[in-house]
Amino acid sequence: MTTAPTLNAELVTALKRLRLGRMAETLPERLVLADKQEMTFDELLLLVLTDEIARRENTAADNRATEARLDASMRLELWDKTTKVSLDKRMLAELISLRFLEAHRHVVVLGPVGVGKTFIAQALAHIACRHGYHVRFTRADEMLRRLRQSRFDNSRDAEMVTLTSVDLLVLDDFALEPMSKEESKDVYQLFLERTGRGSMIITSNRDTAEWLAMFDDMLLAQSAVDRFKNAAYDFVIEGESYRSRLKPKLDVADPPPDTPAHKPKIHPRTLGRRRR
Repeated sequence: MTTAPTLNAELVTALKRLRLGRMAETLPERLVLADKQEMTFDELLLLVLTDEIARRENTAADNRATEARLDASMRLELWDKTTKVSLDKRMLAELISLRFLEAHRHVVVLGPVGVGKTFIAQALAHIACRHGYHVRFTRADEMLRRLRQSRFDNSRDAEMVTLTSVDLLVLDDFALEPMSKEESKDVYQLFLERTGRGSMIITSNRDTAEWLAMFDDMLLAQSAVDRFKNAAYDFVIEGESYRSRLKPKLDVADPPPDTPAHKPKIHPRTLGRRRR
């Protein structure tokens, strides 16, 4: 087994000055591989630069997912395939292609409580983040509360711009309870401004026809819901609760440590993103 060479300290410093410090972590291994495969200098340079591009793209995708407030555990590759739910796999494949984003179409994920609607919505959002899209995830009640509060400090226009300008807006648990007159106007404006201009994924326990009764104004309801549903793919999930699959379990192979865990340190910038 060939031992990886130690990098010259001046080289490491130069890489850091060029903001290529992470390259120093993998460069020794790449030098060993280049020696084994008798790579030319051009081939080695292409390899290490490709590594750096992939690393930066992954970091950017992670940052977009963090800013979107996505749950890292709700990625499609982590979906439990043994769960007893029924869904349209052809439709899922279509949504994974992100063509709905390209065409500014919406997605409504429907199903009873606990079947994995939020998981699927977030999984699609993670895929969007990995492909360069900017995403925002929020519970519908949280969004309406922020809009309600924004009226008191004259920040509503700024909040609405954020909601309407992001590439993909994910609203979770929409139409759980009746909306007030102001909330109905907010949802109407949101649906109006996003339809044809940006995509939404909405999860709900209620069919779109039942959303009408949740609005305070029937005319606004009919206009808003009609615009949305005629521009949206329907993705229905049925079956047993998926939440039981996410329930924490003891791992015999991973015994608890002797001392309790400390609260992890959070970078101030990340904390600011979480509060938004």
